[in-house]
Amino acid sequence: MEILALIIAFVTAITVHEAAHAWMSDRLGDPTARLMGRLSFNPLKHLDIYGTVLVPFFLIIARSPFVFGWAKPVMFDPYNLKNPKKDGALIALSGPLSNIILAIILSVIFRIISNPFFPSSFLTYLLEYTVTINITLAVFNLIPLHPLDGGKIFVGFLSDRDAVEAESFMGRYGLIILILLIFPIFGGISPLNLIISPIITFIRNLLLPEMGSV
Repeated sequence: MEILALIIAFVTAITVHEAAHAWMSDRLGDPTARLMGRLSFNPLKHLDIYGTVLVPFFLIIARSPFVFGWAKPVMFDPYNLKNPKKDGALIALSGPLSNIILAIILSVIFRIISNPFFPSSFLTYLLEYTVTINITLAVFNLIPLHPLDGGKIFVGFLSDRDAVEAESFMGRYGLIILILLIFPIFGGISPLNLIISPIITFIRNLLLPEMGSV
């Protein structure tokens, strides 16, 4: 039951995340994602066999304290955007923002059904995991490094000259830095986990203060 809840929660979170990217790019004038079928809540449209299935499943089975994964990236054509740098940042921001919005909505539902009049069920268990994973995905993706959304958001705030330099640096070293941050080097705990876990816990406790550790 626990593994099933985790899988459903993870697939739901990344589907909403990627569909939000597609919706925002379409709203800003670029139909690329829509034409590629990515403007959809069908998980199969966004699934990546390694990032969506194998990597997170292995981490779940291994009971890793930090579960992560990825979907197929939503492509957009900057030439279809009025302001490629700013609009690219908005497209990137839409993913994490959609996860936070979904977490808030589900936390309200959780509060409604997790009271003495509603017995504990798989649904309440699933809601806890889905809220937590949506928060985790949002916070993780806001790290200002490529290939994460935070890298594009960060670049969007820079001047054109600084943006070019930042893109060049993160294009070469962003993934390497991210892998080093994920690798557990401090007593079996990754530096990334030390940085984002307090943030995730804080937001989770705001939304679900009565929940235990999932």
